[in-house]
Amino acid sequence: MSKKGLIFMLPSLILFFGISDLSAQQDQSYKQKTILVQPPYLKAGDTVAIVAPSGILKNKDTEIQKAKDLLKSWGLHYVIGKHVFNQNNHFAGTDDERCEDFQKAMDDPAIKAIWCARGGYGTVRILDKLDYSKFRKKPKWIIGYSDITALHSQVHNEGFESIHAMMCTSLEGNNEEIKETIATFKDAIFGKPLHYTLKGSMYNKTGTVSAPVIGGNLSVLQTMLGSKTTLDTSGHILFIEDIGEYKYHIDRMLQSLKRAGYFDKCKGVIVGDITKLRKNTTLWGSSVEQLILDALSEYDFPIAFNMPAGHEKDNRAMILGRTVELTVSSEQSTVVFKN
Repeated sequence: MSKKGLIFMLPSLILFFGISDLSAQQDQSYKQKTILVQPPYLKAGDTVAIVAPSGILKNKDTEIQKAKDLLKSWGLHYVIGKHVFNQNNHFAGTDDERCEDFQKAMDDPAIKAIWCARGGYGTVRILDKLDYSKFRKKPKWIIGYSDITALHSQVHNEGFESIHAMMCTSLEGNNEEIKETIATFKDAIFGKPLHYTLKGSMYNKTGTVSAPVIGGNLSVLQTMLGSKTTLDTSGHILFIEDIGEYKYHIDRMLQSLKRAGYFDKCKGVIVGDITKLRKNTTLWGSSVEQLILDALSEYDFPIAFNMPAGHEKDNRAMILGRTVELTVSSEQSTVVFKN
């Protein structure tokens, strides 16, 4: 090749190798982002902090006592947040008080897990007040569901796994009624493998995929859109659950997520409990399962219904950010968490 020809080709070669190098960096960045740090599993003698980052704990002394007894029966110690029983209108104390308890639990190296007393509403109000610098150096399990989805999403974006599981107020009745809920919670925090077989559904969209599972409460996920706490679902399986919504609200939230590109590179969807649906004067006209299928009809990833997780008594633990093997058929689905 002549020197003149080489000169003309040089810019193209630089551009090509520059793009290739950038692509490699992006691929590596993606892999780092999808492989989250696992906080240390608990062992006998460890300490769990019980805090209330959301709703008020009015007349919940019995449930908190049962939570303390449960932890003690597993050989664990506990500390109770200073402001857990505070009351500030809707919330378990002011934003600053709830933040103080959570911050102290995150910063204390003796605390190995943070168990949220209840959900409700309020976590989003403290997300940006928290300092995650010490947590990044010594991560610990954050446990809860419903409104705690906001914390799961934030911690996920910080690069750490968390546990979607029962809260202290789940212990309001007979423990025998929620023995699977309790058992899987214990398994999750002590590091025993989680493996679920879900009831089949005519609505299941069949397929098999292996990817990290993220998500939580649909309403909270939708309210995170446009913020630094919104989840990047690329290469992930999305888990959703909700309670007390109209069907058209469910559709509206799914449409909002879809328009934001939430499902464009998603690998699958696991649908938990969508319970206590409210009745609108204008009927929706189909089941909530069909509603979800219709909203996601343009995507070819598997969709599994009947995951026992959400606002029902049977609320199985899930390690968010952990890779799962999801196999979906009409007869049954399996969700296997990889340790």
